[in-house]
Amino acid sequence: MGSARPERASSDLRAEPVALVTGASRGIGAAVARRLSADGMAVVVNSFPSEPMISLAKQVVEEIHDVGGRALVVPADVTEPAQVESMFDECESEFGSVTTLVLNAASTDRHEWTDISLREWNEILAVNLTSGFLCCRRAFRSPCDAGASVIVVSSVLAETGAPNALHYGTTKAGLLGFTRSLAREVGPAGARVNCLLPGAIQTEEERESFDSEDLDRTVLAHQVLKRRGRPEDVANVVSFLAGPDSSFLTGQTLRVDAGWTMM
Repeated sequence: MGSARPERASSDLRAEPVALVTGASRGIGAAVARRLSADGMAVVVNSFPSEPMISLAKQVVEEIHDVGGRALVVPADVTEPAQVESMFDECESEFGSVTTLVLNAASTDRHEWTDISLREWNEILAVNLTSGFLCCRRAFRSPCDAGASVIVVSSVLAETGAPNALHYGTTKAGLLGFTRSLAREVGPAGARVNCLLPGAIQTEEERESFDSEDLDRTVLAHQVLKRRGRPEDVANVVSFLAGPDSSFLTGQTLRVDAGWTMM
């Protein structure tokens, strides 16, 4: 999001908006990457540096390439400052300065709260909260571009809480304060920061962790809209926040939850 960009062979490529999506191998992150590419952005698809996640990220990039988009897989553990630095360096070398940063990387597990070890607490904190700080610190190291957009993906659990998810809910609530504070820091330069609170979205991780029929019944009983949320539903709102139609919106929290948590 710095003002300096490396020289490219084409002025058209230099002008192309660039999105970096963390945790984009699957689920919401993958849907966001595909949508921002469809919106005309070059997209960096970040994945955790493990073979399964890299393989999934490559599939996302192939899908983007198949429809004429520009995308690149950059594996990086976004809790590690050196890897965050390298990720942005590679993005800037290939596409130019990031104009849209989507902070989607997250980790969760479920434990009775008294059984959460300090190691587990710190690991969740690092992935869900500290990684966003590291990415934004690197992105805004140079004076930011007017119109740059940071989109923070939190969760409705930031507001509602949930049993057996104390560490997860705490980090997601922390992202609300992070969003508002960062919006005040970068707003005078013309950059925007907003936060999404997805509700119960059908993802691969959900299918791996829960009984689908039982969860569907629970979710639909709480939602006003009686269908399950899809990753694309979240990606559509990210697209809005990344685009010019939201240019007067910053420091805000949008709930993408079919009315579960109307407040």
